[in-house]
Amino acid sequence: MAEHDEDVIEFQQRQHREIRELFAALETAEGDRRRDLFHDLVRLLAVHETAEELVVHPEIRDLEPAAKPIVEARLGEEHRAKELLTALQKMGPEADGFDTLLVQLREDVLAHAEHEEREEFPLLRAHRPPERLRAMAATAKVAEAVGPTRPHPGVESAKANLLLGPPAAIMDRARDLIRGALGG
Repeated sequence: MAEHDEDVIEFQQRQHREIRELFAALETAEGDRRRDLFHDLVRLLAVHETAEELVVHPEIRDLEPAAKPIVEARLGEEHRAKELLTALQKMGPEADGFDTLLVQLREDVLAHAEHEEREEFPLLRAHRPPERLRAMAATAKVAEAVGPTRPHPGVESAKANLLLGPPAAIMDRARDLIRGALGG
């Protein structure tokens, strides 16, 4: 299936696979390769969570009142992951204790993905038509294209993302350009 034909569930699941692959690659990588893989993981997790917070979670919350606790649990997981990711970024892949925190992050992120796939995605599939799910994928891709590329703990709601996301995204993307220009 071409990426432009995928729906939001397929899009999110594809990214979950990419995240799993990055975690697996990080386990054995060393030096510059490890640093680059970690940077790729940070970026993917940041844009992925932004799309969930702006597109997926609000849609699920709108399905029925009973879905609100499911969304709140996912937002709590995302907040914890952002805090761990921020701590790991500050440490750097060479630091003592990095691997221990990385294992915790991996466990948390993979459990979060499993919860989404088991609890949220079936709700979307059951209550939204295919064309709506494809439109949501397109919207999620736009959110990722303009969203922050680093974690920002405390910015987990759609409102917070809309208010604080654009300035954070500008700063993050400027840092990314500088990092690229400096070769690291």
